[in-house]
Amino acid sequence: MLLSQIKQEPIDLENGHKRDVRTQFGALCYRVRNGDVQVLLITSRETRRWIIPKGWPMDGETPADAAATEAWEEAGVKGKVKNACIGIYTYSKRLNKDETIPCVVAVFPIKVKALKKNYPEKDERKRKWVSLKKASKMVDERDLAQIIKHFSPKHL
Repeated sequence: MLLSQIKQEPIDLENGHKRDVRTQFGALCYRVRNGDVQVLLITSRETRRWIIPKGWPMDGETPADAAATEAWEEAGVKGKVKNACIGIYTYSKRLNKDETIPCVVAVFPIKVKALKKNYPEKDERKRKWVSLKKASKMVDERDLAQIIKHFSPKHL
């Protein structure tokens, strides 16, 4: 599926301003086992929801490289990142108990070469390999679920 074919859900900016929307870069970490594509999901630190590694832009790094850095820090992934954005999704990032901000996440695929046991956030998250179908049901964000569901490394 092409990025242009994915229907995006609207994000509520009723009480926001254009400067309130933040950009993040996410990593869809994948591998192929016996012909089946699997993706690596991790838990968020606070709510323990299943998510993909993602984070803020980094000075001196391309969006794809920033996604790869997040994949390392949050999931222990070493691999080959593609510079092509495979989709965009939105979510509300919790800043504290009472405050959230809207975020737009550009997703970059990473073919996982190695999954390391020791990485910066290993004590803060769980990680799990799952099929595309199962992963699309495990994540809360509908747009992310569609990106995962329709992902194919053959189109990279």
